[in-house]
Amino acid sequence: SKIPALMDRSGPEPIRVFESGSILFYLAEKFGAFLPKDIKTRTEAMSWLFWQMGSAPYLGGGFGHFYAYAPFKIEYAIDRFAMEVKRQLDVLDRRLADNEYLVGKEYTIADIAVWPWYGALAKGLVYGAGEFLSVQDYKNVQRWTDLIAQRPAVKRGRMVNRVSGDPASQLHERHDASDFETKTQDKLAPAT
Repeated sequence: SKIPALMDRSGPEPIRVFESGSILFYLAEKFGAFLPKDIKTRTEAMSWLFWQMGSAPYLGGGFGHFYAYAPFKIEYAIDRFAMEVKRQLDVLDRRLADNEYLVGKEYTIADIAVWPWYGALAKGLVYGAGEFLSVQDYKNVQRWTDLIAQRPAVKRGRMVNRVSGDPASQLHERHDASDFETKTQDKLAPAT
């Protein structure tokens, strides 16, 4: 129940796709979007996509668990995973020093995969660890995070299934594009 999955029933036979990286790649291929065509840039996008697949467990499963969720604090584990997360933030910051997005000027599935994990961390939105990790020092990651957060599709995507915060930013279920205008929690009658 925890593995992202998609069943594409748009063709003659259903196609099963699972895991977030594979789903992003499949959709990018199918719709010809967010994945460069030239081999050099495409390979760079795939490298960053798979970097996220390998690095996120350290961020979420390691650091996040020991820093925020473990029933008792284990200093060695927190320090070990914090060092790895800071190393990853440094890798991102260096890459973004000379690039608008991870692959240059083009927003790709690599940005789509990396941003929810590292963007939220960079803004101090996860684990309450922003100050502890000195996320403000990663200026290029901060710039990239803000740039992506301003994309209209990202703004809409962050509303779907959201159950906290401003009711105008919560769209519990999305079935149609018009739901963003008509079915956010602030527009629905309160349950009685």
